[in-house]
Amino acid sequence: MLRETPQLAPDGLPYRLSILRNQAGVVVTMMDWGATLLSCRVPLRDGSVRETLLGCPSPENYLNQSAFLGATVGRYANRIAGSQYVYEGKTVTLQPSQGEHQLHGGPRGFDKQRWRILRQNDSEVLYTLDSPDGDQGFPGNFRTTALYQLTDDNRIRIQFTAWCDQACPVNLTNHAYFNLDATPGDIREHQLQLLADQYLPVDASGIPRRGLADVTGTSFDFRKPKTIGADFLADEDQQVVNGYDHAWLLNARGDATQPAACLWSTDRRLKLTVYTSAPALQFYSGNFLAGTQAREQGEYQNWQGLALESEFLPDSPNNPQWPQPDCFLRPQQEYSSLTEYQFTEQ
Repeated sequence: MLRETPQLAPDGLPYRLSILRNQAGVVVTMMDWGATLLSCRVPLRDGSVRETLLGCPSPENYLNQSAFLGATVGRYANRIAGSQYVYEGKTVTLQPSQGEHQLHGGPRGFDKQRWRILRQNDSEVLYTLDSPDGDQGFPGNFRTTALYQLTDDNRIRIQFTAWCDQACPVNLTNHAYFNLDATPGDIREHQLQLLADQYLPVDASGIPRRGLADVTGTSFDFRKPKTIGADFLADEDQQVVNGYDHAWLLNARGDATQPAACLWSTDRRLKLTVYTSAPALQFYSGNFLAGTQAREQGEYQNWQGLALESEFLPDSPNNPQWPQPDCFLRPQQEYSSLTEYQFTEQ
């Protein structure tokens, strides 16, 4: 189902909301501004329904938050240090959006633009966006599609594709914040598993200053499920960013048939499993959510939602030595990235 809102977006047109439903009764709502996931309501066997995503009260409220709630992020998700990179001997300068660095594609990234709906029905919506040469500093005329599907086995399936007529780094992801509890409280009581042997330490601005580190013996070891709060703020790598806001290099990188992460609600009744073809997952524990307008009333607090963003490692354009595929998309090539979020009742 597709409907338009009485409220108008910054371009003077209504927001267009797409509502997806499956046979299990899951209902997913999206909007074309930022190709944004607004809501995902999952019914349980006892007749209750859990809202699994953080969100704002209405579409126009998304313009007044800086947490990227549910948005499709690009051209390059996460951070590029100093808002520049060198490609084939030439320095490319980007528009900064977090201090001197670029975060999530720049001050007017894909989350702040209207995506065009190519097709939609009860199970899927296909968006497209054109980004001209020089947009936020990135080279090349760039076109991307984002296919969001709701499957009958309760998966939100996200397929990104992209093309560019000049070499350009590409890193598309969705920035949904999950909280699987009936009443969304502190996510540090959730249990998490990250199937990764290495993580990437960062400084206080989220920029990696040294190489990948082994998770063994650290607070970053989630290879076996553990409560997020068990080792929270236990070491300097967390303390500098007020919690977890780091990328893990996945053991199954590139294989979207293998689980990358699992998340359980506080009561362990609802489970989220993440599958992705991306090489890394950024686990962000919502360290600076405070002040973000909440769907029901008031504001969210820090650590009330978490993101599991499928992506290349942050600042990959400046670190070609990392053991992952090349993040540069070249003419005549196609970028493709698949991520699935599956909900199951335990």
